[in-house]
Amino acid sequence: MNRFLVFLAFTLLSIVLFMSGACRKEENFDTSPDLKLGFSTDTVFFDTVFATIGSSSRVFMIYNPSKERVNISSVRLARGNNSPFRLNVDGIAGTEIKDLEIAGKDSAFVFVKVTIDPNNANNPLIQQDSIVFSVNGNLQDVKLLAWGQDAYFYRNTIVDSDYTFTADKPHVIYGFLAVDSLYTLTIEAGSRIHLHKDAFLLVYRDATLKVNGTKEQPVIFQGDRLEPDYQDIAGQWGRIWLYAGSINNEINYAIIKNGEVGIHADTTGNSPNPTLRLNNSLIYNMSFTGILGQGTYIEAANSVIGNCGNRSVALTLGGKYDFRHCTIGNFWNKSFRREAALVLNNYYFDVNNNVQLRPLEKAYFGNCIIYGDKDDEINFDQHSSGGVFNYTFENCLLKTKADLSDESKFIASFKNENPWFRDPYKGEFQPDTLISPVIDKGNLLILNGFFTDLSLDQAGNSRIGDAAPDLGAYEFLLPERRKR
Repeated sequence: MNRFLVFLAFTLLSIVLFMSGACRKEENFDTSPDLKLGFSTDTVFFDTVFATIGSSSRVFMIYNPSKERVNISSVRLARGNNSPFRLNVDGIAGTEIKDLEIAGKDSAFVFVKVTIDPNNANNPLIQQDSIVFSVNGNLQDVKLLAWGQDAYFYRNTIVDSDYTFTADKPHVIYGFLAVDSLYTLTIEAGSRIHLHKDAFLLVYRDATLKVNGTKEQPVIFQGDRLEPDYQDIAGQWGRIWLYAGSINNEINYAIIKNGEVGIHADTTGNSPNPTLRLNNSLIYNMSFTGILGQGTYIEAANSVIGNCGNRSVALTLGGKYDFRHCTIGNFWNKSFRREAALVLNNYYFDVNNNVQLRPLEKAYFGNCIIYGDKDDEINFDQHSSGGVFNYTFENCLLKTKADLSDESKFIASFKNENPWFRDPYKGEFQPDTLISPVIDKGNLLILNGFFTDLSLDQAGNSRIGDAAPDLGAYEFLLPERRKR
């Protein structure tokens, strides 16, 4: 009898469980094309600098905002099997996971691993990929970023002490690196600074940048893409920004290339010295402007600023400027260029669209070349109402439509004669033939009283061994005398 009762109870319980299961609704999936997943981050950073073969893991979460279940048809790495990254979702590892289900208002963990040999010089400085999520016909992604070589990396960094960039490894800036007020960033000779897309180096008020390159070991600023296809692509990074009030900045023997703006020097600070002294440097292949001065004080010597998508040198909002033995050239051929190689300006429009005049106290060019492939490579942008607008070109070759008869502004200068550069479209602005009109057209007195020795040209050749200095940053040499 007891066995019968046990059997009966078991049978009734089975029927109840079956009936309750049959009556329960099957949970639906949210198939709306408007559904968007949530993520705990939009970018996963692997910011450890590895000393040996690097392997590191990170984790983030996926959120299902819907009350119903969601089916993620694909979670995959955009670079597939070529990616240094690997995924693990719900215990499933690989480069792609399919049909991942997440319950309503629930979440899932995604584990990401990267393995890189940071000592492999063929790696990019920064390795990038993304995880692509396909949901109801829509694509979303989470970016992945890891350091690809052994280097010093800075991501949205504020330097709050005196600091030195050494030359032993590259320095890579992601986002920004800012030198805080009252401190100095010193960059040693031979250092290599690589900036990621849109990244910039910022020097705050009362802070200072000292770039101590040499002829043999220049300091190089460029993008972080080192593949051959990127060696002459402009616009790969942002700018060097000497913020309003930065002081006593010096850049010696630097090569600044392939960014948007080479040097942006803002309004003068609390120092009687120039905001920037630029010496023996090359600035070229910038997508916008080589040097942008805004109401500032710049002295520049033995430097080439050339081939920029907008202006090579723009001296705006007034200020004080002194350029000697510089070549300002523009033979940009990657897009249409509207602006002149050199722009001088003494005004701006404020937020209410009212004109504000700013005095151009001094814009002096001595023994310089301003030339390019447009009919007029100098824009004298003085406001129609006047204002202080002082400029002088002494012993210069100019590409311009301007009348040079005013000898107080154009001293021993001449215009529109081909300087016979070696290959200006490749940024080679050396005079390359004896018929060049820039040979021996300089004034020896312009070499005197400047902040640097101008007796040697940008390449280290003497300017004082013949009749007179040549114009521009380079002295002409016969082929047999050129340094190899």
